[in-house]
Amino acid sequence: MLYELYLLFDINIFQYITFRAGFSFFLALFLTLFFIPKFIRWATSQNFEQPINDDVKHHSKKSKTPTMGGAVFVGATLFSSLLAIDFSSVYALGGVFTLILFSGIGMIDDLGKIIGKKNSSGLSAKMKLLLLILFSGVVVWYLYDNSFPTELFVPFYKNPVLDFGIFILPFGVLVMISSSNAVNLTDGLDGLATVPSIFALASLSVFAYLSGNAILSGYLLLPYIYEVGEVAIVGTALMGALTGFLWYNSHPAEVFMGDSGSLAVGGFLGYIALITKNEILLILIGLVFVIEAVTVIIQVTSFKTRKKRVFLMAPIHHHFEMKNWHENKIIVRFWIVSLLSNLIALISIKIR
Repeated sequence: MLYELYLLFDINIFQYITFRAGFSFFLALFLTLFFIPKFIRWATSQNFEQPINDDVKHHSKKSKTPTMGGAVFVGATLFSSLLAIDFSSVYALGGVFTLILFSGIGMIDDLGKIIGKKNSSGLSAKMKLLLLILFSGVVVWYLYDNSFPTELFVPFYKNPVLDFGIFILPFGVLVMISSSNAVNLTDGLDGLATVPSIFALASLSVFAYLSGNAILSGYLLLPYIYEVGEVAIVGTALMGALTGFLWYNSHPAEVFMGDSGSLAVGGFLGYIALITKNEILLILIGLVFVIEAVTVIIQVTSFKTRKKRVFLMAPIHHHFEMKNWHENKIIVRFWIVSLLSNLIALISIKIR
């Protein structure tokens, strides 16, 4: 809408991505701050409580905390984005579709847990994976059908190392489902997934803005991708919404994001990494998420092959809990790791 106002009435400020990104950030922030308390009261009255896994007994005190807060901040993100983006941008619309599709999977899963009462399983692992593959495939095909770049870039090197061609489809699906599952696994402590998500979105939004600018991308030796800068507006809207959500999700959490939030955030991180050609750099940008996911893979593989556990519990934040680290210490230290990894990732912009 803001961009259309620029076209209709020549309101010059509305043409700038930076202004519309700032607008979307603050609008999503205020919408989330306004609606989350109302959602908490409603969810509490409806017993929309977070089911706790039987293996995590030390979290039993959180069993009355309402979940599915992700539906609120994703809704705020969508509303703010639709007011601010240029609808002619394939990438911005793709970002909106990604949030809707992945949050939809999460909502189905959350509702399954809530309706089941005390059953923390929700969707079966196979069904959730099938839906993630299906929806990721839809998004990546949409991009491929609109001729987005299929080259692979590596950090600190200015030229593409290979061109996937049609094989960008399975690769893109892998990136998106890996990212969504990694954020989902990290969302186990108050605010643990929220702040690293904000950092990752900030980094990827910077890359999107720079790659969408012909002059800046040329100067910094980044791939120039026409109109990809518009997706930064969706990214900043999600950052603002997550910042508002953190107000109530910080320890002790009054609400959890649930799969409706974590799958949407993770899916969008994978999407924006894909369209900005930062699929490999996403490992560094989302380092905390990668560590959490890898510890689960190691734990499961070790137990199945050797009948032994490497960690006291996986993901690794539970391992530290079992070692009697205070929850706040674990959370803040993970935040620090995420901040440092994203700073290093941003340094890569100039080292090419």
